[in-house]
Amino acid sequence: MTEDASTGYIDPTKEDFARFREIDRPGPVHMLNLVRLRAQAAYDDGTIATGAEAYSSYGRESGPVFERLGGRQVWIGKPELMLIGPQNEAWDIAFIAEYPSTDAFVAMLRDPEYRKAVRHRQAAVADSRLIRMEPRTPGAHFGSTGGKEGS
Repeated sequence: MTEDASTGYIDPTKEDFARFREIDRPGPVHMLNLVRLRAQAAYDDGTIATGAEAYSSYGRESGPVFERLGGRQVWIGKPELMLIGPQNEAWDIAFIAEYPSTDAFVAMLRDPEYRKAVRHRQAAVADSRLIRMEPRTPGAHFGSTGGKEGS
């Protein structure tokens, strides 16, 4: 993700995006999203909104594209406390989005409607983490790594 000293990690670099696309496996892709919002959104055109309002606009405008491409949100929560990890990495939103394939995620990023909506995300987000994950079926007991989804 690209990092700007004033904004943190917001968008993927070309190199990271290429690495994302190189993972060639069939099946769904889960994306763990950790998001810290700005108090005030930073729109290039001077639009006035809070980070939360701008992020809501992003969701409202990008949601139809996400759903049309087969995406769904499989989990969402509000982080309350960093029990293990850097205390400066506090997050406002955590969620897991599922895409039916790598190609579906790429298609979303390239969609003209999504590309218009992403300006709201860029204005809203102070810092973020986006972690690609392979979905798995939970094992029989706690701590088990489980098997691949569907097996």
